[in-house]
Amino acid sequence: MTEAVEYDVVVLGGGPTGENVAERARAAGLSTALVESELVGGECSYWACMPSKALLRPAITHSDARRVPGVREVVQGPLDTPAVLAHRDEYTSHWRDDGQVAWLDSTGARLYRGHGRLHGPRKVVVTGPEGEHHVLTARHAVAVCTGTRAVLPDLPGVAGARAWTSREATSAKAAPGRLVVVGGGVVGTEMATAWQALGSQVTLLVRGKGVLPRMEPFVSDYIVEALTDAGATVRTGSSVEALRRDGGEGPVTVILEGGELIDADEVLFATGRAPRTEDIGLETVGLEPGSWLTVDDTCRVEGTDWLYGVGDVNHRALLTHQGKYQGRIAGAVIGARAQHVPLLETDRWGAHSATADHDAVPQVVFTDPEAAAVGLTLAQAEASGRRVRAVDYDLGAVSGAGLFLDGYRGRARMVVDLDREILLGVTFVGPGVGELLHSATIAVAGEVPIDRLWHAVPSYPTISEVWLRLLETYRG
Repeated sequence: MTEAVEYDVVVLGGGPTGENVAERARAAGLSTALVESELVGGECSYWACMPSKALLRPAITHSDARRVPGVREVVQGPLDTPAVLAHRDEYTSHWRDDGQVAWLDSTGARLYRGHGRLHGPRKVVVTGPEGEHHVLTARHAVAVCTGTRAVLPDLPGVAGARAWTSREATSAKAAPGRLVVVGGGVVGTEMATAWQALGSQVTLLVRGKGVLPRMEPFVSDYIVEALTDAGATVRTGSSVEALRRDGGEGPVTVILEGGELIDADEVLFATGRAPRTEDIGLETVGLEPGSWLTVDDTCRVEGTDWLYGVGDVNHRALLTHQGKYQGRIAGAVIGARAQHVPLLETDRWGAHSATADHDAVPQVVFTDPEAAAVGLTLAQAEASGRRVRAVDYDLGAVSGAGLFLDGYRGRARMVVDLDREILLGVTFVGPGVGELLHSATIAVAGEVPIDRLWHAVPSYPTISEVWLRLLETYRG
């Protein structure tokens, strides 16, 4: 059966980004179709943000509780791993998308389940689960919101070793006895933290000198020390050459550069992601299959007047909250253009321009301790040619830190543009610092002058007092 239908907007991909595009397009009065090949809610809901944080929150809470007098005495035992995994399953809705579908239906958007491919300008062909075909024509826009996929390295033995990616790591039904994690980025460090706490003996292999290389270098020191104290083994300067798993069953052997062998029950590769654009018909509109989509600040693909690349596929910031932010902007832009509303696309503060992708991208890494950062690191700011200064402060010396935890350890840094006296970037590492980040994001995104920040008075005794201490240190 082939069905041909026309809509104002067709959205490819039903993750958080696609949902936000569809919702904003519908709010603008545009008829909207959303195409999803797996589960509505996407990677974040079922294999990334939600399950990973459901695994990590008990681990971090347990670690924190053991450093609070009167609490540590009753929480010395290990985590209840089956209970944590059951909690994770609840947060993924047991990998069912009924709730997300009900929300999408409430917006008035039409869901098409199946694989969608571009078939020339403004046209998408959907192959449904029973082989049926739907030919969808978009009057105004097609938005590609298909996200990314984990990439396994092309190494001998990988195919037969049943190596984990982030999906297997967040959905595993039991803690492996020995887990090798390859890669020191966000996924690698978070999953090393989670599974070590849940009973695995973790070995983290990092090719470089430390973990989380896109953050300030001191962040790595805190994370590596904490993982080591928790019982994990962290090895820097380590490269994997091959894997071996006889018959695809039993233990897996990780073969390092130089021939050293490490035996494990599972191995997780957290070594990169690629855009899910290899089979969506980009070649039918003159673009390269499998490529990242180059877009302007309205998320419209360069060289087109109808195609949008929103979220991870444009490679601006591979974060769920940034994808949702872009989705809101792209949906508003599509609605405005459809109604011939003039856009102030050069207005860097406008609702039709994704400027946060350049200036103020926030990110929290939910390790123990947490790491949180927004804007530029010191090295990035210096490379931009600006006259800058880094101001550091020991978070453990803040009044509220000792009340939060015994032996609190952490560090804060703000990077100051000395000519404009505004903040270009802020980084925190320490227990609970993820909740400090939005104040930093407002300061960076809003370009709040340092003289004005003096009048944002932090409550006593909270860890937020670090803002006062940073400003005092800057003024000397």
